[in-house]
Amino acid sequence: MTSLTPSADSPASQRPAQRMGAMLIGMGVLHFVAPKPFDSQIPAELPGSPRFYTLASGVGEVATGALLLAPKTRRLGAAAAVALYVAVYPANINMVRTFWNKGWPARIGTLARLPLQIPMITSALKIYRTAPR
Repeated sequence: MTSLTPSADSPASQRPAQRMGAMLIGMGVLHFVAPKPFDSQIPAELPGSPRFYTLASGVGEVATGALLLAPKTRRLGAAAAVALYVAVYPANINMVRTFWNKGWPARIGTLARLPLQIPMITSALKIYRTAPR
């Protein structure tokens, strides 16, 4: 009897981790290539320069993405992705606050980002549970 669930080392089970890893690496690189939009998301209440947080989160995203791509580090990468998605949530809330006066399209876009974090977190948790140990 065959299982309908792909094994942890099958190509089908690796695709979500590979997609998430590639997405995180791409977004992390954007933090260095075009940092200004990310700087504007950093809450002013944080100490130091917004650019520091932009670059640090870019490093975190690239590193997390790289961990997700390799089967041997996928479990660690998935745990890091969960932590990263939870850690950037305050920046998403800050975007709602700072973009509120920029009209309805900006409001809708920033508000829509908030619940989208939930499937990102649950996807990372699923990758964590199915990653090779």
